[in-house]
Amino acid sequence: MHTHSMRTGLHLRLLALWVAVNTHGKSLGEMYTSVMSIKQSSLSEIQLIHYLRTYIDHETRRLEDVKRFYVKVSEFHDKIYSELAYSMANPLVAFSLIKRLQSEWLNVVYSSQAKENLEALRTNFESLESSLPRLEDLQGAAQGLMRLQDVYALHVEALVKGHFQRNTNGNTVEIYKPSVTIPLSGDDCFLVGKVAYEAEDYYHAVQWLEEAVSLFGGSNWSLEHDGSLEEALDHLAFSYYKTGNISSALSLSLELLHHDPSNKRVLLNLEKYKKLLTENPPIVTSGSLLKRPNTTYLRTRDTYERLCQTHRSQVLTYNPQLFCDYFTNDSPGLYLQPIRREVLSVLPYVVLFHNFVMGTEAQSIRDSAVPGLRRSVAASGVNQTSADYRISKSAWLKDSTHPVVGKVNRRITLLTGLNVQHPYGEHLQVVNYGIGGHYEPHYDHATSKSSPLYTLNSGNRMATFMIYLSSVEAGGSTAFIHANLSVPAVEPWMEKLQNAFHCQLYHV
Repeated sequence: MHTHSMRTGLHLRLLALWVAVNTHGKSLGEMYTSVMSIKQSSLSEIQLIHYLRTYIDHETRRLEDVKRFYVKVSEFHDKIYSELAYSMANPLVAFSLIKRLQSEWLNVVYSSQAKENLEALRTNFESLESSLPRLEDLQGAAQGLMRLQDVYALHVEALVKGHFQRNTNGNTVEIYKPSVTIPLSGDDCFLVGKVAYEAEDYYHAVQWLEEAVSLFGGSNWSLEHDGSLEEALDHLAFSYYKTGNISSALSLSLELLHHDPSNKRVLLNLEKYKKLLTENPPIVTSGSLLKRPNTTYLRTRDTYERLCQTHRSQVLTYNPQLFCDYFTNDSPGLYLQPIRREVLSVLPYVVLFHNFVMGTEAQSIRDSAVPGLRRSVAASGVNQTSADYRISKSAWLKDSTHPVVGKVNRRITLLTGLNVQHPYGEHLQVVNYGIGGHYEPHYDHATSKSSPLYTLNSGNRMATFMIYLSSVEAGGSTAFIHANLSVPAVEPWMEKLQNAFHCQLYHV
């Protein structure tokens, strides 16, 4: 699972290489797949904040002018109230009254200034609209939160409060303490729950809509929110019904009727729920019917998630075949600066090379990849398409893209003895993961004769060489299912190092 990691990758006839980075650019409905795209959107919001501040300033001046008019008229009537008949005898008083009623009140009531201020705000917003997230991004971000919830066994009630917690050996453990903590609102939770609801994923819908109902119940309506307590109750009641918890569905529908007594659909649902409970009295308690939705990768899901949670090798006994050393591969180019090698697994053969690239090299690769980052694809028969099981953006770098690319490729050859030049190897692939970004268990090499690899006459992949280009605050492991092994983006004892290198000659 890669939550915010950056890697590079190159797939060759003999070798496969990966690297991940961050991205900028206009929204293509795939902003959520890349952390740097999300960072770029924050710059757009800074500009929107400026536009809103301008709108508020203009509206404040307009309302101050309205208030001034109110004070002027009020003070006038306070003066003449006690002697109204005598005051109206004054032609100046009478004139000013008639003028106000015929002209000034109309100017205030039918003023176009408020509309002009709002139109200016809308025009400014529309000028940035192409760079803002789309509905797909919002839905993808919500799905990313649910994926993080599942893979790291996070408590939803804690996550909503800004805490990343799970139970470990009966104890509540904080697995991630961000420098900036932000709680979610009832509307935030409603959106996540609604995304799950519309996907008929009632396992997640129930958990998030429960939080939405709780938060909506203790807050007032806000201008910027889409959802409401009534909508959350409605969605939650039906979600409980779909999970088989009729008692909760009935209880929530009764609460919804308290807010909306004339809702005919809810009244019909009530009768249905009552009939079901009469015919089949509940046996199990609330919550016991909630089950995670199935997945294509259900066979390895438990192992995959356990490895993502624990990190590092799960080898419990001493194995003399696993060791650390300074490695040169008998290459003269490495004699004066050998690479620190750590053998993590023999079958499959997995080796971690520490400090393979310098920070400046990693930065050059990241910068070079930014313009070309696009949604990552996966093989689907003879075609390639985006997929929910691969959430990231990728770019391909040739040696000619930047001198560092060729330099790194030559270093790989020295270390492995493999020719990574095209066409023996694919170009360097740079990958950046987004919110809950991941690539579910898979083989890097082609397992079907219909794979695009064969149509390119390049042969099948035989090795993967992966470089972590940046550290992550949490998560970011590569899990090797059959080796019972996971490798984090930054080693626990090397937290000060910005880059770690991870080589895999067999990637599952």
